[in-house]
Amino acid sequence: MRIISAAQAAALIGDGQTVALGGFGAYSAPDYLLQAVAERYAGCGSPRGITIFTGISAGNFDKENGMGLSRLSARGLIGTIIAGHIGNPPDIATLVGTNEIAGFTLPLGVVMHLFRAIAGKKPGVLTPVGLGTFADPRIEGCAANQKAAAQGREIVRLIELDGEEFLLYRSFPLDACLIRGTYADERGNISLAHEALVEAQLEIAAAVKNCGGTVIVQVEDVVQAGSLPARQVRIPAALVDYVVKSPPEFHMQSYAAPVYRPELAGEVKKPVGSIAPLGLSLRKVIARRGAMELRPGCLVNLGIGIPSGVGNVANEEGIAESMTLSLESGPIGGVPEAGVGFGGSVNAEAVIGIPDTFDLYDGGVLDATFLGAAEVDRDGNVNVSKFGTRCTGPGGFINISQNSPKVCFMLSFTSGPQTLEIGGGRLDIISDGPGVKFVDRVQQITFSGSYARRKGQKVMYITERAVFELRGEGVTLTELAPGADLERDVLGRMAFRPAIAADLRPMDARLFREQKMGLGGQA
Repeated sequence: MRIISAAQAAALIGDGQTVALGGFGAYSAPDYLLQAVAERYAGCGSPRGITIFTGISAGNFDKENGMGLSRLSARGLIGTIIAGHIGNPPDIATLVGTNEIAGFTLPLGVVMHLFRAIAGKKPGVLTPVGLGTFADPRIEGCAANQKAAAQGREIVRLIELDGEEFLLYRSFPLDACLIRGTYADERGNISLAHEALVEAQLEIAAAVKNCGGTVIVQVEDVVQAGSLPARQVRIPAALVDYVVKSPPEFHMQSYAAPVYRPELAGEVKKPVGSIAPLGLSLRKVIARRGAMELRPGCLVNLGIGIPSGVGNVANEEGIAESMTLSLESGPIGGVPEAGVGFGGSVNAEAVIGIPDTFDLYDGGVLDATFLGAAEVDRDGNVNVSKFGTRCTGPGGFINISQNSPKVCFMLSFTSGPQTLEIGGGRLDIISDGPGVKFVDRVQQITFSGSYARRKGQKVMYITERAVFELRGEGVTLTELAPGADLERDVLGRMAFRPAIAADLRPMDARLFREQKMGLGGQA
């Protein structure tokens, strides 16, 4: 192992190479290395046309001051991106959406397991995950745009085994990786002591090393050889070629907070009373209705956006400790962060690697999952991954939604500016959003309603004014908010007419009141 400068590290990345990149949204991005690559490209035009392979692309959702993968958005630097999600660096999503770089989006669990497959020199990942969705080669085969489709690259193949269908996501060689840890000792052993996530650094390093590639690790500091406790070493020195020490401004724990938060790294426990509850709003109403589906002893997954509020509601109601909330990013237990900071969890009981998380999820360990949705159609299909020229990818959505026995999709009923009055046990819609979310046909299938029916999953679609279930007769309206008009506020704002349950009932009035609901048994 050699300690080198960021500029020296950037010079190791050659034109046309395939580079595996660490990071998960707001966490663990090797920003100092990415900035050095960007500066080298600006200075000499190299590396050009590289392929980036990553999970949840690092970024802070900022179009003006983008971090993470946004640093590599100069035209010509990236030729192809293969990722689980590309929405956090919005300028990269724009380049894919406008067909300037080829984009392939894969289920996040598949990306994580591909790192393992590549490391083990296996042909790929064989799994049912993605059947019936855009990842299925009979539909789009993971190609996010025309440039990707024109490559003729077989990312995924349909396989039949013992009379059942599977998808084989193909392995491919990696030339280098840019990842990060907290400390490196003088031999090159890497600790993740201050990281909020374990992520997939070990799997990435192993994959690149076994491809004969170059493993480059950004760290906060270099310490004396032998001073890192063996159990704190996540990446052994034998897998590390180069280490780069980063200044603090390029090594934040999270883009969501400028200071180090030990409760995210598991160093301390924060008093649960210090976690502020959500204010009464559309988001809280939906999160509360989702929390009503929680059961003592259950293990559930929470997605980004409105679903992350389920954890906040559970904490406010005093029921969080009676169940286990988990995130695809690896934290198990605790209260998930929301917004830009999604992925970390306050007071987690454990933080495991993302590949390990998807072993559990794919195997059916979850009792339920709470996920966002942008579009729902008459067949119960859900789209969260592509809208016109805007492509984000699925993240862990496909793995999680296909392998959980109970799936609760959570979304505002319409999109765009709207005025709602929430209080006194009712919802009054003063002016509605112009955008229709319950459409005739989704733009891209990220969740297949027909696949869910074949598997016998229980599927709910929870909004602030109505709740639906996916039944044999299709999408079925089961609950209506007090104060909402069935024809004007629900049926008249859908592009299809759902079935209406014979026992249609009002949503619980407690959802629309300031005071706690009493989900822990106390009114």
